[in-house]
Amino acid sequence: MQNLLQKVTEFVSESFVKAGKTQNTKHLERTVYWLKQLKPAADEAMLIAAMSHDIERAFRQEDMEKLKKAAGTLDKEFLNRHQERGSKIMAEFLEKCGADKELIAKVERLITHHEKGGDEEQNLLKDADSISFFENNIPTFITNAAAEIGKEEVRKKFDWMFERIASPEAKEMVKEWYAKAVEGLGN
Repeated sequence: MQNLLQKVTEFVSESFVKAGKTQNTKHLERTVYWLKQLKPAADEAMLIAAMSHDIERAFRQEDMEKLKKAAGTLDKEFLNRHQERGSKIMAEFLEKCGADKELIAKVERLITHHEKGGDEEQNLLKDADSISFFENNIPTFITNAAAEIGKEEVRKKFDWMFERIASPEAKEMVKEWYAKAVEGLGN
């Protein structure tokens, strides 16, 4: 019998496969890995949130694509919708799995704040997300996103992902990747 994290991992992977966005899965798996590095005693809710924090992308609606094109991925409204929709998707899935209401509420709270953080656990998730971003997503941003939105916007994303890191330990872990990412843009 699968545990809840295994069910979430399967749901997330299948959702991204159906959406044709399989590159997102590695980022999510590595976010779980980095969360465990930052907090070895991370509980099930934290690990589930790490694995599913970007699930909204697999179910992205047209209004989000329009907002992304008009305002960019760092726009406050875009980020809020991304977090809120992701938390609702996961809450519905966890309810269907019969998960405990407290666990569901915690996962929702973590996902709803994974971009900007807030409390210690939200900040840990945000930091693990940034570490995984720099570890896994830079080539895609340099190649694809730079052509689509321009190097200046990609540089803003790199700067934002680095500056939002709360933990000095996590910031140190990412420092070289960040420098290489900026260098890779050629500015």
